[in-house]
Amino acid sequence: MTTKKMTTTSVIAICAILAHLGGAGMVQADESDMVVLKLNLPRPLFQGTPVPVKLPNLEKPLGKPRPDFLVPAGTVKVSDDKPVISSDPYPVIGDLDLVTDGDNEGTEGSFVELGPGLQWVQVDLEQSVAIQVIMVWHFHAQARAYHDVVVQVSDDPDFQQGVTTVYNNDHDNSSGMGVGEHLTYIETSEGRLIDAKGATGRYVRLYSRGNTSDDMNHYVEVEVYGHPAS
Repeated sequence: MTTKKMTTTSVIAICAILAHLGGAGMVQADESDMVVLKLNLPRPLFQGTPVPVKLPNLEKPLGKPRPDFLVPAGTVKVSDDKPVISSDPYPVIGDLDLVTDGDNEGTEGSFVELGPGLQWVQVDLEQSVAIQVIMVWHFHAQARAYHDVVVQVSDDPDFQQGVTTVYNNDHDNSSGMGVGEHLTYIETSEGRLIDAKGATGRYVRLYSRGNTSDDMNHYVEVEVYGHPAS
């Protein structure tokens, strides 16, 4: 009887240890499938004395470089030279192809300016993609914040169905797409890294509604990172 008890106890203990080790192995395997997203960031352009920005939902600056961001191995940039359309088909400054031309420097001639009010740009990735990260630079030569930044993903070019909102800092629903939980932020050369969490879609649409310096909307570059959706 004693031997049987010892055997049963030992089996239970061994099973528990194996389960623990197996669980640890799974976590380690998952972590080994993640890699640091390598970004090509532009040089800082701030000049002169920054104008103070006062907004009710403004993010506090980190005061240091953004930490590395991990993505699944095999994640690549899928947005270079992809077609772009906009709610403003005749930009005030620049052409829409500047949004995905691979130039995020933000210098003269490298950004597009859209009219005032709520405007959007839309990138066609030309296939459905499991999107991990969306990077956006609106305008980083001056410390300013853009209002009602909303970023959505869909396989519908009209964004009428199957829409996933991956970012929304419209704190008062002034743009009519729901109250957002993200914070408004000051533009810098680091851009805004948006964790899309694998949202699937062919099209990426980015909204804004003017900024703290003027009523216009700007885009230096939009970068989308992911892999073809299975």
